Amino acid sequence: MHATWKPYEKHGRLTAQSELPDSVYAFPKQRKEPLTDAQHVRNAVARFDQVIDVSLADRALAFANIKAAAKYYNVEVSERSWSEIGIHPEQNHPEGSSRGRTGKSPHRPG
Repeated sequence: MHATWKPYEKHGRLTAQSELPDSVYAFPKQRKEPLTDAQHVRNAVARFDQVIDVSLADRALAFANIKAAAKYYNVEVSERSWSEIGIHPEQNHPEGSSRGRTGKSPHRPG
């Protein structure tokens, strides 16, 4: 898979997310996981398996984009394939989009 990622800086400063071109996202079609600096690259790797409603081809492209951005920002990515990153909610949990999305932690009595 050929990466579509390209670095993007406007006058030396990053712009607001709404102004970013599709080419800076790991998942450009869905505009998910912007890769605008080293920290965002690390976050994209960490959350790669949490991205839902994407095809296997989208995942392959996203991984190629992450690898390109990682090289540019000097971030080490040891995985050689997108399938080596975590678990994949769509494959393991058909209800993946509804699991754990409330953002609330369970109440634990004192």
